[in-house]
Parts: sequence; structure tokens; C-alpha cells
Amino acid sequence: MSTQTISTIDFWNREHIVEKFWNGLKDGVIYARKCTECGAIEFPPHLACNTCGYHETEWTTLKGTGVLKSFVFTGILNARMELEDRNLKYVCGEVQFDEGPSINAIILGINKRKGREIENKLPVRVKPVFYDMGRYTTLFFELDEE
Repeated sequence: MSTQTISTIDFWNREHIVEKFWNGLKDGVIYARKCTECGAIEFPPHLACNTCGYHETEWTTLKGTGVLKSFVFTGILNARMELEDRNLKYVCGEVQFDEGPSINAIILGINKRKGREIENKLPVRVKPVFYDMGRYTTLFFELDEE
């Protein structure tokens, strides 16, 4: 691994990854960054690799499919009010993308009854839901029961 000096000009000309990420969700595309040294995928995207520490990553896309590994029901102290106001049924859970990275996410469509049905069947397949929140589009998941 070589060392590079990043000049002040290079630093200020860096790509705005946050903008590309959010615009991608609006367009139904899940952008991540892939390390050019070790191949690890960073999601949400980062300019440097959290696995090996290398300073270069490149754009890649994720299908959004994966598995729900665990979940918890929300209570009054950790409820997402913007979802509660829409009367959505959901849980918070750990989703591992088919491409590797895991994230904490919202899984829509799971009420107490459905939760009891799937809790002993974990991991279960999930697919992406690009949900319009008004000012922005965000990434949620739902069970892939096909």
C-alpha cells in the first residue's frame, strides 16, 4: 500500500458521496462504495475502507436483497414518529445484504402476529422498499415472501 499526500485542492474537490447516495435512493438505486484494495463494500458509502483502512473506494450498486438476521419491536421510547403518524407496522432489525454488508434498518409490514410467525425462522429473505418521506426517499425493507 503506498502513501499519498492529499493536497488541500484535492481535498476540496472530493466527490459529495452523500448527494449521490440520496439521489440514488430517489431513483431506486442503492449506491455503496467498494474498496479498491480489499474489495470490502461500505454501506452507507464512505470514501475510505473501514475494513482495511485503505484510502480509495469506488462506486458500486447493491441489489438491496438480503436477509433479516434479527429484529426488535419498537416501544414508545424508540418509535419512529414519522412512521407511527402514517400508521405503518414495522420493526427495527439487522439486515445483511447479499453483497455482504449489514445495517440496522426498518422492516415494514411486520406486526406482532407476523413477528411471532417469523422469529424462529430467522434469517428470512427481505427486499428493498424505496419509501417517499416527502422531502427525501429512504431505504426500508419488507419480507420477500415470493
